Formats: sequence, structure tokens, C-alpha cells
Amino acid sequence: MTVRFDKLFDSAVRQAARRLFNRPFDREGGVTESSFKDHFSGHADDYARYRPDYPPALFAWLAETAPARDRAWDCATGNGQAAVALAEHFGEVVATDASETQVASAFAHPRVTYRVAAAETSGLEDASVSLVTVAQALHWFDIPAFWAEAGRVLRPGGVLAVWAYDRFRCAPEVDAAVDRLYTDVVGPYWPPDRKMIDDGYPVRLPFPRVEAPPFAMAKRWTLDEVAGYLRTWSAVRRYQAANGRDPVSLVLPELRAAWGEGAREVRWPLFRHVGRKADVRSGGGGSFSNER
Repeated sequence: MTVRFDKLFDSAVRQAARRLFNRPFDREGGVTESSFKDHFSGHADDYARYRPDYPPALFAWLAETAPARDRAWDCATGNGQAAVALAEHFGEVVATDASETQVASAFAHPRVTYRVAAAETSGLEDASVSLVTVAQALHWFDIPAFWAEAGRVLRPGGVLAVWAYDRFRCAPEVDAAVDRLYTDVVGPYWPPDRKMIDDGYPVRLPFPRVEAPPFAMAKRWTLDEVAGYLRTWSAVRRYQAANGRDPVSLVLPELRAAWGEGAREVRWPLFRHVGRKADVRSGGGGSFSNER
């Protein structure tokens, strides 16, 4: 099925506004109150400290794949780690997040401009970026509305890249303790949107796919760093708020026995999906298909 962006954008964004903000647009096209799904602002400092880094090779490959290296948009930037990495390859990176707290805690970089904005209503100009990236966040979006927004702001031939990572893997005995925390202890506290990651991050891109190579995502961490990372999980925070105790402490003895001394390598499975908007010069126009 083929849908024109100019028709889809208006209806999709307005529907997204009603769902995300529970209010219609005002007469000037703005929204007066936000109620987006914010699972991370309450621990933005820990999020910035303990979240794993994305592989530099990913950003180098995206820069090579984009039609130009002038301007990129990192959507739902969080602490800005992807935006800062992109800035090593692009002249300007606009990094948006719906959380004022996350934006206030983000890493500074002279070529990164941070803005508070919802994914579906970025405020960017039409056809103004060569690359759009979403790291570990697409599952929180109104995806059809975001596809429309990405199609609006991307230049012809521009690239859309989304990726996410699952639970880290280390060794069977360590993985067993982490899995028990994930499923048995805080399982009921995961937001429903998280299931997309559990299912292997199936994504139906709005543009023809670009085959992306595999990228290794790993850190060498101590047990204290692992525990700090586990405490950034949204389900851990929700469990703690509901029960008044730290759920990580429930598995820490098992995790400590399995871990041993010193630092160990932990690895995250990285799901990635990349597509390219049609170039009007090749006759593709401004439409997209829903092919997977």
C-alpha cells in the first residue's frame, strides 16, 4: 500500500497529540499539556552514568550511508550518547527528547543542539535532515505518527535508523540471576511497550531497507557497575516505588556468587533496522510502503 506523506502527516500527528497529550491541538497548532510515557526522568543521572555505549562503528557506518553529513536528528535522545557520537561525523545534530530532565542532564557537545520535543512533533523543518536515528526508544512511540514525522523531515535519499538492545549476556550463571530479576522479580512491572524488545524488535520500516552489518556492543564492568545498570531499568524503579524496597538486592547474593572478583565482559544483543527514503530524482516521490 502506498500513502502520501502530506495526507498522512496531518491526520497522524493530530491523532498522536490526542493519544499522547490527551488534548487536541490549539488554534496555533501547538499542544498545551504533555503526558508522554516518561520512564527515565526520575533517574536521569544514573541513566547517563550506567547505560552502555553504542559501538563507534555503527555511527561511522551511518555517516557513510547517509546522503550527506550536514545535519542529523537524534530522536528521544535521552542522555545524548547517540547524539554526541553522531556529532563526530555530522556538522550539526539536533537532539530531541520529550523529557526536560533528560535534556538538562544530557552530554554537552558544540555540534549538538538539544530541544524538548515529542518524537511525533519534532518542530524540525520539512526535508531538513539527512539522517534520523532512534536508539532504544521506538517502542515508546506512536510509531505510525513517528514514521510520518521522519518522512516529513528527511531529505530525499535520507536514512532512518532505529536500534535497540536486549538484556546483556555474560556467562550462564550470571545470566540466570539477571533473568530471574527480569522475569520473576520485576516482570509484572515492565511497561507493555517493552514486549517489542522481548519479541526481538520486529519493525516494519516505512522505507525500503538498507542492510546493516552486525555491530558488537560490549562493556567491561565490575559487579557494582552491573548493579547500577540494573537499577536504571524502568521495571526496577516501578517495583521499588510500589514495594518500598530495592529488587536488585533480592538477586544480588546470587549475582555476587556467580560474578566472582574483578571486571567481566558483558555483551548486549543489538537489533538494528535501517531504511532509505526514496529520492525524487529516481522517481520515488514522497510516499512509502509498509513492507517489512
